[in-house]
Amino acid sequence: MDLFSEKIILTVSRLTSLLRDVLEENFQQVWVQGEVSNFSSPSSGHFYFSLKDSGAQLRCVMFKGAARNLKFRPGDGMALIARGRISVYDQRGDYQLICEYLEPAGVGALQAAFQQLKERLAREGLFDQAHKRHLPFFPRRLGVITSATGAAIHDILNVLRRRFASLEILLYPVRVQGEGAGLEIARAVEEMNRLQMADVLIVGRGGGSLEDLWAFNEEVLARALYRSAIPVISAVGHETDWTIADFVADLRAPTPSAAAELVVASADELRGRVEGLEHRLGLAMESRLSTLESRVASLRRLLADPSATLGHLAQRVDDLTERLELGLHNGVMRLKERFDRLDRLLMQHSPLARVEQLRQRLLLLVSHGERSMLLRLEGDKQAFGAAAARLEVLSPLATLSRGYSITSRQQDGRVISDASQLKMGELLDVRLRHGAAHCRVEGVQLPTEPKPLTHADDSEILSDQSRNDHGNGKI
Repeated sequence: MDLFSEKIILTVSRLTSLLRDVLEENFQQVWVQGEVSNFSSPSSGHFYFSLKDSGAQLRCVMFKGAARNLKFRPGDGMALIARGRISVYDQRGDYQLICEYLEPAGVGALQAAFQQLKERLAREGLFDQAHKRHLPFFPRRLGVITSATGAAIHDILNVLRRRFASLEILLYPVRVQGEGAGLEIARAVEEMNRLQMADVLIVGRGGGSLEDLWAFNEEVLARALYRSAIPVISAVGHETDWTIADFVADLRAPTPSAAAELVVASADELRGRVEGLEHRLGLAMESRLSTLESRVASLRRLLADPSATLGHLAQRVDDLTERLELGLHNGVMRLKERFDRLDRLLMQHSPLARVEQLRQRLLLLVSHGERSMLLRLEGDKQAFGAAAARLEVLSPLATLSRGYSITSRQQDGRVISDASQLKMGELLDVRLRHGAAHCRVEGVQLPTEPKPLTHADDSEILSDQSRNDHGNGKI
């Protein structure tokens, strides 16, 4: 199809698709160098950025699968060399480079990754000298984490047999290069710490390229070494080779053989040190004894005869004893005189005399009270007899005993003192000296010539009338 000989109208999507096919067919594998700008890495894990130079810029994307294999992390301003293919992003109509590989321009990717990790761990404090532990002077067991078939373990064993053959050595075999080697070494360090299998650890391998030593530059191993409670010696590569493990470990040895020499001193060296310390101790003891002898001689010259001093002290003791006895005697006498004076004052104010006076007064009062009570009782007895006699005279019972009676109405119990108060057929009660009678009024006799009567005359008339009524059987 010739787009220029005929008038063909295309949609935007169709045109973009045609351009994408052209670009992808002709630019399947390109290398581009430029400076990174507008770098971003969202939660998806993809990298989005632009490569630019002085004249143009190119949009780039690196998907998560490829980004995961990078040993370093790109950033704004970094000069990169990118390999990938050209394509078109349909939604914006932009062409872009889909990157499959990145490396820093002018320096290898591994070296850039090493430098980035080193700077980040240094900021976190993993390299701080204050965190590093001292090696034990006489370790009983050495743990070696390295390849079981490499030259490092043989070099370590040869040195230790020559220097201190009695040291117990425990080998933890691991892979020291290749994918996953760093994680395997880190797990070995953690397992050694969990089981407390050694007093000191050597982690290392022989020399090699940066790629060969990369397992000792991985972050997982660096953090395992930092958390280790057992002191760690890093022995990786040759003297000019440095790894992240060298910075984190408690001590760095340039080679595995040098690490073995740092673990323990040789028997000859220890013997020489002991002999040197023994000689120094002998000299120090001789010097100390000489100094003490001189001091004793000086003190002996200054020391006087103690007998004179003891005599003065004995005399002083006698004098103080005499003064003490005299003081005690005088004190006792003063206390005795004071006691006698207080005793006399107490006897003068003794409560016994006052108690005796009160007792005599109490006896007197009791006697007076008894007499007064007897007199009072006798007077009350006589008064009671007189009152009883008067009561007997005035008592209705006494009147009844003389033949009189008391008449009262049954209906309301009212005493009848006048015949005018009676009605025919009314029921009466008549109280006698002994017993009573129930009567009915059959007739009433009123007095013809009433006259005032005294109380005594009234009683006699009532009595006479009552006797007459009782004799007649009616009132």
